[in-house]
Amino acid sequence: MCGIAGAMGLRNGVGVDSRALARMTATLLHRGPDSDGVFAEDGVGLGFRRLSINDLDGGAQPMSSEDGAVVMVCNGEIFNHRRLRAELVGRGHRFRTDCDVEVLVHLYEEEGTELLHRLNGQFAFAILDRPRRRLFLARDHAGILPLHYATTADHFVFGSEAKAVLEHPGVDRAVDLTGLDQVLTFPGLVSPRTMFQGVSSLRAGHYLLVEDGAVREVPYWDLDYPRAGELAPRPDAYYAERLRELLTEAVRRRLDADVPVGFYLSGGLDSSLIAGLVGELAPPADSFSVTFPDAEIDESGYQRLMAQKAGSRHHEVRFTTADIAEGLHRMVLHAETPVKETYNTCSLALARQVRESGTTVVLTGEGADELFGGYVGYRFDRLGRGAGSSGDDLADALEDDVRRRLWGDAGLFYERRYHAWREAKLGIYSAGVREAFREVDCLRLPPVDRARLAGRDPLDQRSYLDFRLRLSDHLLSDHGDRMAMAHSVEARYPFLDREVVEFATRVPAHLKVHPLGEKYVVRQAAQGLVPPEIIDREKFGFRAPGSPALLRAGVEWVGDMLSPARIRRQGYFDPAAVERLRARYTGDGFEVHPHYGDDLLLTVLTFGILLDTFSLPDHS
Repeated sequence: MCGIAGAMGLRNGVGVDSRALARMTATLLHRGPDSDGVFAEDGVGLGFRRLSINDLDGGAQPMSSEDGAVVMVCNGEIFNHRRLRAELVGRGHRFRTDCDVEVLVHLYEEEGTELLHRLNGQFAFAILDRPRRRLFLARDHAGILPLHYATTADHFVFGSEAKAVLEHPGVDRAVDLTGLDQVLTFPGLVSPRTMFQGVSSLRAGHYLLVEDGAVREVPYWDLDYPRAGELAPRPDAYYAERLRELLTEAVRRRLDADVPVGFYLSGGLDSSLIAGLVGELAPPADSFSVTFPDAEIDESGYQRLMAQKAGSRHHEVRFTTADIAEGLHRMVLHAETPVKETYNTCSLALARQVRESGTTVVLTGEGADELFGGYVGYRFDRLGRGAGSSGDDLADALEDDVRRRLWGDAGLFYERRYHAWREAKLGIYSAGVREAFREVDCLRLPPVDRARLAGRDPLDQRSYLDFRLRLSDHLLSDHGDRMAMAHSVEARYPFLDREVVEFATRVPAHLKVHPLGEKYVVRQAAQGLVPPEIIDREKFGFRAPGSPALLRAGVEWVGDMLSPARIRRQGYFDPAAVERLRARYTGDGFEVHPHYGDDLLLTVLTFGILLDTFSLPDHS
């Protein structure tokens, strides 16, 4: 993968500052340490940083069509490029390289924006149509790779990461308060919001057209679950067999590279299934895992068991609270958001180990939980829509209203505790920010398409929401791509192969959450590839020590960042509320490894790091 950046004047005669473009591109050095390239003319500039993976000598960008009318920069991989290339050569197109993404240039000449329906890949690209003076930007179906943009008085500006956009002189640096509220409401940010006012994230499965001074966002793909009665009946065995076939091809496609390819091993079912397939399809590869000294959260036994089964050369990164403290600043620099858990820092350390081993590409098991019912909440939705009632009729009525406004279905179990959580959030904000959020609720603008939920099975509704709210903008971003690319490592996701994703929407709910366990169809597909000890184990959510562990370890800078004077000066949070949290988190009996979403203090801490890292102003 790589890094891309660029700018276009929104009116004739508006030029692009070459020095600003160079600065924007330079911020992405970690995404592309091998080479760079620039295209600039007539108020348009495209910048590129390359991480060489395919066609190591010939894949330089920007790339252009035979006549130079189309110019492109692309971050990512097109996994079905061989079939597309053969088709395009048959139509008379001449290729200059063996690089997979060159197919985009010629496919655009043939099909324009419709080319997106032909792609199976992970990508974020910008194509300049010079005769039309039109910029076409797109992000892959799952949102694996990031793409940010902003519109100033004179320019449209874009970059793989927000830090590139912020380098443009027309983009101001300020906190987006709704983005902050999203971080405290959802698993993380939800596109198009970012933590930076005026900077947007292109949504997964969408593209942008910049033409005649206007910027237009268009959806081209979304999950499409069947309504009741729409699925043709098939034997249960078909689904496990078909999933295994599709995953085998997805892994085969992702092993295609001119550099070493390895894989992550968490010790869970999903990464183990990918490891098993790699072991069948490729020579012995390198595998990578994080281990902990705390037996409560360590999974090294299962990791080693699977590494032995796959025949891999296994590498372990031993991780401690001190390592988390050491990695937090760099993690926030690359994540570009505050976080509610620390295991991003584990991902960061793991990527460093991958790079130091000489491996450039890793396969991971991300995506299976969201697609095949892997979280505990799916059980509740299968039990019935009345599950989880608080017993408080008024509170339940309010929560039903939230779900109707957000998703159009009051029966969903997903946000049962939203109102109580919102009050906790408002209590930690400063008076000024709290007042603003009495008027601004991040749920008022539904972040998902309600029509995609109406009439669907509750499990499919939850799966849709988790794919959009948890996976695309959170796990794939500040846990996935951002942490891997911080060390110039490309992560690939077989479960997010477009064919696998679209197949997952057609798997009946009873084969996802089954009396014999979650992800039943995945467990069946893993038979023979994964040891039964891993297939049959209960799901063990990956956790790492949180802010209580950092405070108890006496990390000096953590105490300084959370000091009342500093919190008061920044103006976003209430110093007294933060102090109460500190007392609670360091009190006797408080869990050292908070469950997901409970670590408010870590969010405050990493938000402070964000303010410092990106020179963001205090709240007046």
